[in-house]
Amino acid sequence: MRSDFIETGKKIIRKPVFIHLVSAFIVFCIIVFLVLQGLTIYTRHNQVIAIPDVKGLQMEEARIFLENKGLRYRVIDSVYTNEVKPGAIFEIIPAIGSNVKKGRILFITINANTVQMAAIPDVIDQSYRQGEALITGRGFTSVTKQYVNGPYRDLIIGVELDGKRLKPGELVPLNANLTLKVGDGGWVENKDSTVNSEQ
Repeated sequence: MRSDFIETGKKIIRKPVFIHLVSAFIVFCIIVFLVLQGLTIYTRHNQVIAIPDVKGLQMEEARIFLENKGLRYRVIDSVYTNEVKPGAIFEIIPAIGSNVKKGRILFITINANTVQMAAIPDVIDQSYRQGEALITGRGFTSVTKQYVNGPYRDLIIGVELDGKRLKPGELVPLNANLTLKVGDGGWVENKDSTVNSEQ
């Protein structure tokens, strides 16, 4: 019985179909192994670089530093801020300290060399809420309220910068400290016109 089983096995092994199946399986295993090895090399498995702290550096300084680390970069935006010097790197994505592969592209935002300007929208005779939304929508970041003598509460009477009344369309730095003059709702003809009450 056992000899019959062995003989049957020998006959199967000698068949060309079996030989082809075994050969195909061996080739498949070799291909899988080579693909996995190739992916490991291509993705530089376990070879990571921590993104260096280049915030505040000028682009020329940072360029040399990043290229020496094997990192690429692309400047995608500019802002104006007092946090870093003009022309210096303000933000980098991925974040500083993140682990990335060699050759990764970093996206950089730099600080503009000049203050960005925008036109003052026409907010006279609009509600404070609506006027503030229009002004901040233009990119202005510092807007305060000052109540003055006026017939309607929270109705904008004017926009000022350092005590100077601004006209609609006038160009002003986006980081300017704007003051919205709004009515206090207690109009009296001879009443003192400035009632300081910031919110």
